[in-house]
Amino acid sequence: MKINDSQRIGAYRTYQQHNETRTNQAAGKRRKDEVQFSAEAMELLGAQRSEEPNRAQRIEELKNEVRSGTYSVDAGELAEKLLPFIR
Repeated sequence: MKINDSQRIGAYRTYQQHNETRTNQAAGKRRKDEVQFSAEAMELLGAQRSEEPNRAQRIEELKNEVRSGTYSVDAGELAEKLLPFIR
């Protein structure tokens, strides 16, 4: 009866050595994540920031209307806005 299979142990050691080599290589060449925004994205961000005070005020008005129960949706206007997406 054979208790130890030397081929399996050898394969494990090879895998372990290869894994250690990859770990050492990765530690030496750490890359940093970068994010780059296009000119169009920066332009849109600037436009959004310029509208920020009016938008925040409008959001607060809507929240107050919903809380008080006075907010209502015009069904005709909603249908007109949704119609292009349905077609």
